[in-house]
Amino acid sequence: MLSVFNHHEPFALESGVTLRGYHLAYTTHGKLNAAKDNVVWIFHALTANSNPLEWWPGLTGDGKFFDPAKYFIICVNKPGSPYGSISPLSNNPATNQPYYHDFPVFTIRDMIKAYQKLKDHLGIRKILVGLGGSTGGMQLLEWAIEEPELFEHIVPIATNAVLSPWAIAFNASQRMAIEADPTWLEKRSDAGKKGLAAARSIALLSYRSYYGYDITQPRDKAFVEMNKEIAYAADNYQRYQGLKLVNRFNVVCYYRLSQGMDSHDVGRNRGGVAKALNKITAKTLVIGIRSDVLYPISEQEYLQKNIKGARLISIASDFGHDGFLLEYEKIEPALKEFIEERSSHHLKVVNE
Repeated sequence: MLSVFNHHEPFALESGVTLRGYHLAYTTHGKLNAAKDNVVWIFHALTANSNPLEWWPGLTGDGKFFDPAKYFIICVNKPGSPYGSISPLSNNPATNQPYYHDFPVFTIRDMIKAYQKLKDHLGIRKILVGLGGSTGGMQLLEWAIEEPELFEHIVPIATNAVLSPWAIAFNASQRMAIEADPTWLEKRSDAGKKGLAAARSIALLSYRSYYGYDITQPRDKAFVEMNKEIAYAADNYQRYQGLKLVNRFNVVCYYRLSQGMDSHDVGRNRGGVAKALNKITAKTLVIGIRSDVLYPISEQEYLQKNIKGARLISIASDFGHDGFLLEYEKIEPALKEFIEERSSHHLKVVNE
């Protein structure tokens, strides 16, 4: 069920900007039980929406590991996204027009502060499992540090404690592509399409891997031509993926969300990253993808080393960072072993 939470009091962001209020779109599946101890809070990645049954069907849904018949599943559309929460497309009460480029950056920490109000509104005092990949994992780590007693289990996947210069460079390159499209500054919802398509193409190079392209977009693969001058499947694929995002997303939202991602640093104003991670008390399973070039496995190893009692599972995949969405057949057994505590203390690395 898709719902909207409205917060009507002033809300201060880390940037110093104070909003008059905000709203969050969120989706729930299942029911909160009488003990209120069956909550599974899922955090979505950069361009997803609040319904994990659509973008993580391998793990969520009827008969799946996270089954609504057993769990109360909730996912919030992050602020800045065009899928229902406050964003550049929302009405600015100061002008009675959409914010567009006047929309402020929500840092990862700002997002969590907003979710806390929703959590209190729903009467949730304990979260059985917090789960998130990529920027979803960043939000999860922030919250597990901010409220250590809230989570019983957390599963950060293909994520890190602080965004690396390498990842910031990818984001900057995407923003440069957007900025090269002069229409992106126009105050209309369909502006900047060419820039957004180019930005998505850049992003895909960080989400996938050399071997993944060789498997899915080989030079001799048959394909439907978008342009008679384009002779290679990989070229067509990049253009197709850019167009696909353009048709469902907004350029200013994408720009602001990437800036929010750049802010990610759990150690900021907490005495450093290691000290911040040491505050986490939830039982922690860190999952990494060994072919991930955006958030390499060394970053998940760092999480495991600095979160008390954390376990690490390293998954082999040809699909790079996107493996966290695709390799659910390898992730599910690890979740079952971890959450249901049927294993020995240490999990084995999944090699196939």
